[in-house]
Amino acid sequence: MGAVVNRNGIVALSAAGFVAGMIGLSYAAVPLYDLFCRVTGYGGTTQVADAAPGQIVDRVIKVRFNADVAREMPWRFQPAQREMELKIGQSGLAFYNAANPTADQITGTATFNVTPQKAGIYFSKMECFCFTEQTLAPGQTVEMPVEFFVDPELVDDPNMDDVNTITLSYTFFRTEETAGRADDGPTKLAAAGRDILGGFE
Repeated sequence: MGAVVNRNGIVALSAAGFVAGMIGLSYAAVPLYDLFCRVTGYGGTTQVADAAPGQIVDRVIKVRFNADVAREMPWRFQPAQREMELKIGQSGLAFYNAANPTADQITGTATFNVTPQKAGIYFSKMECFCFTEQTLAPGQTVEMPVEFFVDPELVDDPNMDDVNTITLSYTFFRTEETAGRADDGPTKLAAAGRDILGGFE
């Protein structure tokens, strides 16, 4: 009888451990999936880099820019340029324009991806407005920079031989309002954009 009780106890503990493990995995699933996407470029997820590579390849690639807003986001959001051409390994600087036409302060965050999705692992951003939330005051318009490059390792991947154009897409979503962000958020962002642009003069 004691052996049966012990076995039942072991089964109960195992079941409880399994449930706890599944709960833990459910909480870890989102960050682990996000990490997986960033490392592999899965789903067109782009990479993050501290600096552009020293190597520049003669192969030219066209980068197109796309902008959307979620249904609940009232901002006007569009790329300042539709496309640009640059050599692989060369850093590029693009801008997106965002405007808040409402009478309310609104905070937003941008999701992003590239197409074709297989190019995600080779598309790296060094600076981007998408790294942090952005807050616009009523009627405010800002210019948002993104600095990027296409990794030279792309030319060594036969699967990328047919890729001559990469489209970078952003979608802005409305987030929780943050008091005091309207005055300093876009100002800091614009200053960062001017600093980046200074490096190209």
